[in-house]
Amino acid sequence: MDADLGGGVIKQRIARTGQGKSGGYRTIVFFRRGARAVFAYGFAKRDRANIDVSEQQQFKEAAGYVLRLTNKQIDELLHKGDFVEVRYEQEVSK
Repeated sequence: MDADLGGGVIKQRIARTGQGKSGGYRTIVFFRRGARAVFAYGFAKRDRANIDVSEQQQFKEAAGYVLRLTNKQIDELLHKGDFVEVRYEQEVSK
């Protein structure tokens, strides 16, 4: 975890191929240890330096809501298309 912004919001740096983390991407994730991680927002560091204080507060409010959802509620949101499940499939070299 790169930065705990409080209220269940973390900022995580992601490396850009060939440039490392400092020139890469930033993601905002709603996070509760041992329970749930929800990708909320991402941006390239070259496009903007950071989120502002107002956005940080909005993310905290949204995290409070999202992190209280039950698995059934999340399944319903996925089914309706309000949420999208993001999966990472790593290719395994043989």
